[in-house]
Amino acid sequence: MDALLIEATEFSPKIYFNPTENKFEIRGESRPENTSKFYAQLIHWVEQWKMDLSANPPAKHFIFEFRFDYFNSTSAKFILDFLQKLNELVHLISDLKIGIRWYYDARDEDMRESGEEFSHLVDLPFEFVTL
Repeated sequence: MDALLIEATEFSPKIYFNPTENKFEIRGESRPENTSKFYAQLIHWVEQWKMDLSANPPAKHFIFEFRFDYFNSTSAKFILDFLQKLNELVHLISDLKIGIRWYYDARDEDMRESGEEFSHLVDLPFEFVTL
């Protein structure tokens, strides 16, 4: 499975998904000009990964790290879509374990609350980490 690397811009986060390294990270600000198009790349990558995982069931626990500085309300909808796609994988592939590590600045309660809201909407375990 190829890694997905999208460099950060002023308006979009860095994406680094690399199953070989077992490293999955979204980092930065998310307010892309075309949010749907940006997050479609992530959803497409997960769809490809699903096929790979189905053919080669993993014996690993995957952690997706979210390190947002900021995201707008449109991005929130697509972040939830992405989390739901990961949630779907866990239900489709037995023994697959995916966890979420949600980083937030100690002074940014809104970011923590956003992570908590997402955690209530999917069946994935969340770990909250203060920066």
